Amino acid sequence: MKLVVVGDSLLDVDVEGTVERVCPDAPAPVLDVVGEHARAGGAALAATMAARDGVDVTLVSALSCDAAGERLRSLVEVPGLYGRTEAVPVKTRLRCGGTSLARMDHGGSGTPQVTDDMLDAVLSADFVLASDYGRGLLRDERLRSVLTRVPVVWDPHPRGPAPVPGVRLATPNLAEAKAFSELTDPDAAAAELVSRWRARAVVVTLGGQGALLHCGGTPVAVPAPAVQIADPCGAGDRFAVTAAVRLAGGAAPDDAVADAVAAAAEFLRDGGVSGMRAPLPSTVDSVRRRGGTVVATGGCFDVLHTGHVRMLAAARALGDCLVVCLNSDLSVRRLKGENRPVNRESERVEVLRALESVDDVVVFGEDTPENVLGRLRPDVWVKGGDYTADQLPEAAVVRRWGGRSVVVPYHRGRSTTEILSRRA
Repeated sequence: MKLVVVGDSLLDVDVEGTVERVCPDAPAPVLDVVGEHARAGGAALAATMAARDGVDVTLVSALSCDAAGERLRSLVEVPGLYGRTEAVPVKTRLRCGGTSLARMDHGGSGTPQVTDDMLDAVLSADFVLASDYGRGLLRDERLRSVLTRVPVVWDPHPRGPAPVPGVRLATPNLAEAKAFSELTDPDAAAAELVSRWRARAVVVTLGGQGALLHCGGTPVAVPAPAVQIADPCGAGDRFAVTAAVRLAGGAAPDDAVADAVAAAAEFLRDGGVSGMRAPLPSTVDSVRRRGGTVVATGGCFDVLHTGHVRMLAAARALGDCLVVCLNSDLSVRRLKGENRPVNRESERVEVLRALESVDDVVVFGEDTPENVLGRLRPDVWVKGGDYTADQLPEAAVVRRWGGRSVVVPYHRGRSTTEILSRRA
């Protein structure tokens, strides 16, 4: 099954820290920043969720050519087709102890461009999730016309347009359903939207109370399991993705909605979007507990050669464990070109873990490892090459927690590019 997620993509940034004092000039908390975590949001978050579920998914969205757009592009974990927009929306949350203190938004201006390739991708899908974040992409008339010709689940937004006629399922939350229908009763709002939108079904999500599904007859109430919610961000995307995938697989609407409610509850129980971060290797915690030194290095490690092996051995000698931060397949492709990597991500992980010098491997999807370093917080960051320690791009990041960056000898003539050029 080929799923296309089409809609507005955002750049979400969590700035995390501690609060132990207030401003001397105002009753405002002072956040002492200890780390920053960026992730793909909006339609890009929904596509990421689907990919991590094992679904063949393509993202169709619009990105800007500025720094925020390029950063967002580097965070997307799935293949994508993009039109241009003036400035992608950036949402920055200031967080302490798992709680948001404030959010700052900027960007999101301009009319998103829709290309012929984007339309072709939507038409070729077995199923489509329209993920609207009110930024204009799903207002495009050519795109809306194409969306009437494929099966669609539509996740609406109060600032966005109504779904196209004939969607398999629309998934407004209660506030959105009330705004679109101009009715306050959930039952009446759902029935009105089925008629007004000419949708096959409308499900109104009710947070901790579950969801209410209306297919034109008697509404179906789907209760939600009780969960303690630390961070509700992303729950709507989790619901819509699960509903779309289950409907695409042939499930009845009530079964798809029941599974979506359960998936959203599990997502929240696991920490929401914060819980989507890959867990850190247990080796790191073990070494830290006994006061040892954690060493990390990073790269593509596509075709392993003697230069890699010597560099990894030298890095391991600097501490008590070595974690390799490995570029994902999509990240390598962006950095090295469409013919790379030669070896798939799973194969590169297996080979690295087989080395005596490597204790564990963490895969990251961005072009650079700043985000994974912020979570790993190594005591020593190691690179091989023609750098000085201060020239390393990651040096400033590592200094935030008192870590240090070092360079180990660079072995000229021993590189993946050199090896591949000799083969050619």
